[in-house]
Amino acid sequence: MSEHGRSLVYEAGQWQVHLGRRELLARGVAVPIGARAFEIVEVLVRSANELVSKDDLMNRIWPGATVGENTLQVHVSAIRKAFGSDRAWLKTESGRGYRLIGSWTARADTIRSAPRGPQPAPISTQIALSQAPSTNFPGPSSGLVGRTNAIEKLQDLLSAYRTVTLTGPGGIGKSALALEAARGVLPDFRGGGRFVELAALSDPNLVPSEVARVLGLPLSADPSPAAAVARAIGTKKMLLVLDNCEHVIDAAATLVEAIVRLCPGSTVLATSREILRIDGEHVFRVPPLDVPPPDQGDPELVLRHTAAELFLERVRALDSNFSVDESNAAAVVAICRSLDGIPLAIEFAAARASTLGVHAVAAGLRDRFALLTSGRRTALPRHRTLRAALNWSYDLLPETEASMLRHLAVFAGAFSLDSVHGVASDLHVSEVIERITSLAAKSLIITDPQDASGYYRLLETTRLYALEKLRDNDEYQLIARRHAEYYLALIAQAEAESATRIEGDWLATYGRHLDNLRAALDWAFSENGDVRIGVALTVGVVPLWFKLSLMNECRRRVGQALAGADTEVDPRVIMRLNAALAASSLYTVGATQDVATAWTKVLEIADRLEDTEHRLWARWGMWNYQLNHGAFRESLPFARHFSDYATNPADLAIGDRLVGISLHYLGEQAQARRHLENVLTRRVDAAANSMVRIQYDRKLAARAFLPRVLWLQGFPDQAMHEADSVVRDADEAGQALALCLALSPGACPVALLAGDLTTAERFIALLHARAAALGLGFWQAEARCNEAILLAMRGDVAAGLLIFHPSVRELVGYHTNWNVTGFHMMMAAALAKAGAAAEGLKMAEEALARSQRDGELWCVPELLRVRGECLLLTGARDAAVAAEAEFRRSLDWARRQEALSWELRSATSLARLLRDNNGHEAARRLLAPVYQRFREGLATADLLTARHLLETIG
Repeated sequence: MSEHGRSLVYEAGQWQVHLGRRELLARGVAVPIGARAFEIVEVLVRSANELVSKDDLMNRIWPGATVGENTLQVHVSAIRKAFGSDRAWLKTESGRGYRLIGSWTARADTIRSAPRGPQPAPISTQIALSQAPSTNFPGPSSGLVGRTNAIEKLQDLLSAYRTVTLTGPGGIGKSALALEAARGVLPDFRGGGRFVELAALSDPNLVPSEVARVLGLPLSADPSPAAAVARAIGTKKMLLVLDNCEHVIDAAATLVEAIVRLCPGSTVLATSREILRIDGEHVFRVPPLDVPPPDQGDPELVLRHTAAELFLERVRALDSNFSVDESNAAAVVAICRSLDGIPLAIEFAAARASTLGVHAVAAGLRDRFALLTSGRRTALPRHRTLRAALNWSYDLLPETEASMLRHLAVFAGAFSLDSVHGVASDLHVSEVIERITSLAAKSLIITDPQDASGYYRLLETTRLYALEKLRDNDEYQLIARRHAEYYLALIAQAEAESATRIEGDWLATYGRHLDNLRAALDWAFSENGDVRIGVALTVGVVPLWFKLSLMNECRRRVGQALAGADTEVDPRVIMRLNAALAASSLYTVGATQDVATAWTKVLEIADRLEDTEHRLWARWGMWNYQLNHGAFRESLPFARHFSDYATNPADLAIGDRLVGISLHYLGEQAQARRHLENVLTRRVDAAANSMVRIQYDRKLAARAFLPRVLWLQGFPDQAMHEADSVVRDADEAGQALALCLALSPGACPVALLAGDLTTAERFIALLHARAAALGLGFWQAEARCNEAILLAMRGDVAAGLLIFHPSVRELVGYHTNWNVTGFHMMMAAALAKAGAAAEGLKMAEEALARSQRDGELWCVPELLRVRGECLLLTGARDAAVAAEAEFRRSLDWARRQEALSWELRSATSLARLLRDNNGHEAARRLLAPVYQRFREGLATADLLTARHLLETIG
């Protein structure tokens, strides 16, 4: 471009674009804007009011370079920020390009001298500057792990803005990131780059002289040292990196502001735990490294997260034989998560892991300040121990903010301004806001940019440090009590709203407080806590534990509350705690006698208090207890009693579910289906949410059993569709208990019975994963029983039995017997099909005896059929006669139960026997009518077998 072209000045309204000076001015005052951003303005103003395509812009600004569209958008955003209230002048035409509107006129720049402002430094000073080396940036000592995207983003910002501040908590890696990005953009700065370390300065007044020293500039006495430095830099196109500005923040801000105002070619990159707060500053908050999810155990997947990648690299630097494998992956995940992905802390942990081992470090992080002390000898003093890194920030705080930080340490999770005011009740709301805002600006409080609801949190390491300070100041008991009292009031509000708010909304509002509720409970039941607050809190948190399927935690906490409750506690509280204990114990330790005792106590108090809700819940509990004990006949009266006490639609729906499930096990499939479908058709308020319904959605729970009934009645396609649908809906709703219920008695056995082994494998894996995540051992045992049956159905009988027998014993150990007979039935069928007659016959006979003793009649038709098949396989004398008798008994049971699928299996087995004894016509007359009653599922295993048999009969 010609020199004449560059001397033009474009004007429109208050704006001027000086091409020669490379300045954007508003009313004659320079507006800070980056070099690349100015080049975009130049292209657009030369084509004012005309569309400039994105491709044309990128080719002209970055000729020959491959630049993403995101980079262009960063600079466009910077230009709009510079234009302020006139930002709309820069128009975006979606998918096409950009247009700068306005009445722009061009004239020659008659003043070709230096920019507005004080005169430049003397020639001798500028010569000294020009003779300085191009850069003093230190070379990289090791590669930056996991910072590729951050480096690219920062480099884009440096070409768009003239002042960029990297901010974040101590140890996040601001200095390393700043230097790496600066090295990458250094070729764009003809005047070179200078790195100025301010950490060692104790006097803010020395900031200008330290910068001048690094630049090699003589700095004479001047009433404005910052302006003197800026005049010395003059028009040079320089990148200045100011590192660690937080303790001299005012002086650093004054200097940077002077450089931006007086040095149009210079760009400043600052690192600070607190932003500069000057005009034109663009803040880049350095994110922590990406941490693996808590349940990640696959080493390959763990190492896809940058925190784990850094940990591995740093440990290997000290121990080349180290690797992340299945034995230590969980410990690596725990370390990375506990340290919040902070690089400095991870490096400390890696250094310790190389000598102590990964598991020892993971276990020792509760006392991390004593453990993580082996920083590099060449590091700055505050980076040599984890405590030193936090001391640096804490010691810079005024006492008002230090006190607030200490008080915030009681929050184990996210907190709002309202909750902070609850623990700092001696302060006015405006004082709370001021102190929280200041701490956030200093990177000591973290805000979630994705969360618009105004919640904050402390990094765990910062919280533990502040908690130490809180205890050292003898403030802990007072603040912890206020914290517990605040959350006691909050959970009381949650309970009051639970009957009127939609469950998903309620859970989203109050679920986020669980960590703080746990912390409040820990204090309440501690030596110097308040047990009464703890008991009241426990009662209030029960609905949350149930909705989040945290049954083990609920059982433990409720047991703690019952042990601590004195004789003066309200009987209603004792009733509610016993109900919670019984319900949570059922899912964790099984249907023990203690569960029955607790439900009996609940019913006794509920009757005395005429508490309808707990009368219902106790009857639900006793119904569930009977089913788990295999007392299927005894379960039905409890289900009917529940329905008799129910008055509102929600409770009537639960009553229908209980009755329907009991009838299913008793073999009354038609009635069972009517009751289960009644649940789905009842109109129930979505917000209805009493104690009885607290564990899972009533419709999901009813749908969990519907696939079994549909399959038995001869609707295999509908059964599989409903099984898949209820599993998906429960998973998407985040209802883990309902999901396990949908999988265990519902989807897994139905897929196995339908012969869809691929889907069965998927369901079984999901059940195992969810049950393991919840710590529900009996459902894990059920998943293994299903897995064993799947192996046997695929022909690997030995492997299947090896898993099956110990899994059943484990299941019985949980006092959970309601699916045991069904598992034996399916395994016996798989054994018979595989030719393992003796084992299959024994298993079928034991299951038959149990089913008739307990009243679990739904599987009798299949057990009789399997016994007949196994008798045939033995080849004993009169085996065919005995088998035929079993098949005919099976047919009779299937017809009485209206179980068409059992009838098809029995008819197929009998027809095959008749055919083999030359009874082709009898076989056809028996099987064909049963087969023809099916209107779906013709491609399922049983129907394919029956059709093939009919074809061979002719």
